[in-house]
Amino acid sequence: MKNIFLFGECMIELRAHVTSTSSSKLLQQAFSGDALNTSVYMKRTFPSLNTNFISALGADSFSQQMRLFFQEESIGSEFVFQSESKLPGLYAIDTDDTGERFFTYWRDNSAARSVMTFIDEQIVDSFSQGDMFFFSGISLAVIRPNERSLFWKMLGKLKLAGVSIVFDPNYRARMWDQPEQAKEQFEQAFSIADIALPGVDDFQQLYGITTSEAVFDFCQQFNINELVIKNADASIFCYSERQVYKFNVSAVENVVDATSAGDSFNGVYLGARATGLNLSYAIELASKAAGFVIQHQGAIVNKQDFTQFIDAQFT
Repeated sequence: MKNIFLFGECMIELRAHVTSTSSSKLLQQAFSGDALNTSVYMKRTFPSLNTNFISALGADSFSQQMRLFFQEESIGSEFVFQSESKLPGLYAIDTDDTGERFFTYWRDNSAARSVMTFIDEQIVDSFSQGDMFFFSGISLAVIRPNERSLFWKMLGKLKLAGVSIVFDPNYRARMWDQPEQAKEQFEQAFSIADIALPGVDDFQQLYGITTSEAVFDFCQQFNINELVIKNADASIFCYSERQVYKFNVSAVENVVDATSAGDSFNGVYLGARATGLNLSYAIELASKAAGFVIQHQGAIVNKQDFTQFIDAQFT
């Protein structure tokens, strides 16, 4: 059984459900986070994978509920550490009529920011036994700046141990002190990644790069084995085994909530590749999964609905 580790933050999600008056809303509570979303969609689609989440939570009731959620989704939580003094981060989300998202965050003092203080040599050795390690630009931004060197030291050991390193930039400007700080961290990530899953929108915000081809050209300075460049409903540009591919994507007309489009794509794509499916089929399956997810509210859609959809793709 393949062992996959995903490093990130689980947050409390508050979403407007019903407007009761002009000044107040009924909020629906859930859990979310880009690496967590990726792990959920990976495990739902490929149950044979041993999918493990790495993070830190508190000792509060929300943290306890998160652990129950991980259990319900069959996500390994052995490496979800507990802080006695910190709480999970929280965010509220609104969407407009086109499914575009608007976020408000409260995460500056979340337990996940201290995750590296819990990881010792013995735990790194456990990660070294894995097959794949996923992290994102959000994962990096959450780590306290003075502890990021510990993260890079850990990744260096995993790389030497033969673990496949996967990076999705997922740039969020408000999480960084300045763009140059993000660029420095991202370029360090690209330099160690075996698989990279950037979106054109990330590069447009950070580098002013606006096309998949230009993102590919930028990434040529790094030794990335597999590069999958996402560009909303445009074609997906891929580089693998020294070959360049383009895959067309069918546009989704009824976009309800685009919150987890990239996360669901990542989870299904990486799961497909980890289980030996070829590049073309992995892209097709991941694109269909993302298209299904964005037609529903919330980052993590109803489990039964998603499982039924995925099962139909394999029949």
